[in-house]
Amino acid sequence: MSVLANPQLWFATLAMATPLVLPALGGTFSERSGVVNIAMEGIMLIGAFFAVAFSYWTGSPWIGLLCAMIMGGVISAIFAWAAIRLSADQVVLGMAINIFAAGLTTFLLNTIFGLGGTPDATPRLPTVNWPWLAKIPFFGGVLNQQSVLVYIMIVIVLVSHWFLFYTRLGLRIRSVGENPLAADTAGLSVSRLRYTGVIIGGLLSALGGAYLSIGILHSFDVNMTNGRGYIALAAMIFGKWTPFGAFGASLLFGFATALGIALQAYNVSSNLLGMLPYILTILALAGLVGRSTPPAADGIPYEQHR
Repeated sequence: MSVLANPQLWFATLAMATPLVLPALGGTFSERSGVVNIAMEGIMLIGAFFAVAFSYWTGSPWIGLLCAMIMGGVISAIFAWAAIRLSADQVVLGMAINIFAAGLTTFLLNTIFGLGGTPDATPRLPTVNWPWLAKIPFFGGVLNQQSVLVYIMIVIVLVSHWFLFYTRLGLRIRSVGENPLAADTAGLSVSRLRYTGVIIGGLLSALGGAYLSIGILHSFDVNMTNGRGYIALAAMIFGKWTPFGAFGASLLFGFATALGIALQAYNVSSNLLGMLPYILTILALAGLVGRSTPPAADGIPYEQHR
């Protein structure tokens, strides 16, 4: 029980959950518009690499973050074009992007930076230190001195919920994911709204990748996302395609990872503890937490009638 009362455990939980929350939100936007998106893993990798590369070249992690999001948007636009315009199989497309991203980032890493990897001098995003927050018992230890992207992530969760459920554009994106024919009949552009959902998803997934490379570390390594894009996919399903649900599910996965690290001090097998997040993923996908119903038109191509 002393482990659970340690604020460092919950500090690590929030930090570990952040690279899951962002792509899970991205997937929520995409699938709410009716496009199945399993390419989050690949887009995270691309975001992570270009964040480091442009941070090093420009000396500014903020420019690196912007470039990572631009690249994530470009890749997701290509994905959207193939899925929406060409009606290609969305699952196959997602896997193709994941494989392509793994190969591309490995090639670019070796070609540009060589066997030594990315330079140690690469700047990273700042951590935030609020002295007034540090004085609050327990919560100060959990919330203070996190990467700036952790606080941005919390804001994005709140804005995403407001956007999807209380704005006209958000309601329209949801409508084409539920009944594109009715939306089309009402005069909405189904394809344009689906492009919007997928590209927002790409921006958020790339942000999640950038958090790994310039938020926690200041380097890039081969396949450094280590399956987090797939766990984010499970968190999205676990969260029932809602921003708050995705946030809660990602916290659970983050807690499993942080707990695994904390329990290593108690001589529990690290291999066994390393399995915890993946066991939770399997349980979530198996529907142990209850039936999850996706948007009605999720993954179904639509041909505009006008």
